[in-house]
Amino acid sequence: MPRKTTMLDPNPNPLSLPELFQNNLARCADKPAIFFGGRVLTFAEFDRLSANVAGALAARGVGRGDRIGLYCPNSDAFAIAYFGILKAGAAVVPLNLLLNPKEVAFILNDAGAKALLYHEAFAPAVAALRGSVPGLAFLACIGAGNPLNDLPFSAFTISYQPFAMPTLDPAGDLVAIIYTSGTTGRPKGAMLTHRNLFFNTLSVQQALQLQPGQEIFITVLPMFHAFAATACMLSPLLYGNAIVPLPKFDPGQVADAIAATRATIFCGVPSMFTSLLRLPDAAVPKFASLRYAVSGGAALPVAVLKQFEQKFGKVIYEGDGPTECSPVTCVNPIGGRAKPGTVGRPVPFVEMQIRDDAGVELPRGQIGEICVRGPNVMQGYWKLPDETRDAFFGEWFRTGDLGCVDADGYFSIVDRKKDMIIVNGMNVYPRIIEELLYRHPAVREAAVVGEPDELHGEIPVAFVVLKENAAATAADLRAFCREQLGRHEVPRKVFFRPELPKNAAGKILKRELRAAGELERGVDSRQPGG
Repeated sequence: MPRKTTMLDPNPNPLSLPELFQNNLARCADKPAIFFGGRVLTFAEFDRLSANVAGALAARGVGRGDRIGLYCPNSDAFAIAYFGILKAGAAVVPLNLLLNPKEVAFILNDAGAKALLYHEAFAPAVAALRGSVPGLAFLACIGAGNPLNDLPFSAFTISYQPFAMPTLDPAGDLVAIIYTSGTTGRPKGAMLTHRNLFFNTLSVQQALQLQPGQEIFITVLPMFHAFAATACMLSPLLYGNAIVPLPKFDPGQVADAIAATRATIFCGVPSMFTSLLRLPDAAVPKFASLRYAVSGGAALPVAVLKQFEQKFGKVIYEGDGPTECSPVTCVNPIGGRAKPGTVGRPVPFVEMQIRDDAGVELPRGQIGEICVRGPNVMQGYWKLPDETRDAFFGEWFRTGDLGCVDADGYFSIVDRKKDMIIVNGMNVYPRIIEELLYRHPAVREAAVVGEPDELHGEIPVAFVVLKENAAATAADLRAFCREQLGRHEVPRKVFFRPELPKNAAGKILKRELRAAGELERGVDSRQPGG
């Protein structure tokens, strides 16, 4: 029998995620778990399908400690496969859908993946990479087609193979190895244990004040990403709430899905809220069922937050957290005092501090690196002991975010440590400039990066997307900035773009903007063949 724990225990006994799911199954068995493709799966059906997958995997030699690649867009199949892998005792290696086959092969080889479950849409990529991943014992294709003639995943869900679910160690056994984007070199795999995600999903459950059996999440953030996996898939499904997976972000489809399912919670990244603002006023009533929205993944411009709340009448609660922290660390209090421009207070079971470069805690109001301690913090980076050691001050994980904490305990992120610009020896934080640019009536999106300069060390450069039918020149925007910024903070250059580059989660890719600036200056730092 699974051990018991409750959401209200001040010091809960951590369970494996399959145990936690089974604990909560009886009271939600007949309730909807997943809305997808015009059908609704109940929790009992979801439990049966994922158990079938676990049995099928076990029959093919998958067991405790193995790693299984999952290469699939948001869907019911993603969740079924994910939970099936966990029930078999293995760990999920979720794959970023925007990676090229060479990058996917690197991750599969690095993780030592025993098998790959992939969606038929990625058959061309799988065909290109399979010869370079010799450790794969088998591959299974999700979808009606099977162009590579691999094992059909549909058979995994219908032919139950009886097996004894392995006993897992919550503190030692992994749920997932989630690879970071690799902005500073090779991707690093953050090892997240059952204990990590037991506590972080419980943190989300409590911090977001979720009502078991009553919430419906719009899950359009990519489920391979830590934010969506924890906040928009695991947290709802482990505690009896439903999800509505959407394979891609389309503002009109999001509005329709909210209206059709009477969804109560929407989680997004800033660029999504910017896009939703462009919906016609006729779409506003479709958002009526939402209790609130949550923003994470990047800083939400205060101007966008206020415009969204004014148009849709729904509060956005901003939060934050890195992959290595499972990932949720903080959020503005639901129903309490929200402070625009902050990421709120630490969620239950999480501690946060501001520390200097030597690891010494700084007084409130001073800017330093945000550090996190708690049972949610990763076990470490897969096979990278040196990088793991460098990522910590003792028990405190170094997030790489620069920020401060106010007298009320609300944290603000000033910028990524690596994004800070130093102009004539003075620190310039791009987010401050970006916040101001978003307040200009012609600006839809903005991002600021540093550019090397012989005279000043670095200078700020702005990349801007204008609103439809709006006009502004570089001189206009620089004059606007001069009214409220110091001379060293005013962008020396302004480049206009039809769109800004984003990753699969919708986060603006500043590294690509920096590369674009290098090319414009005649510097090509791209790798051969990259």
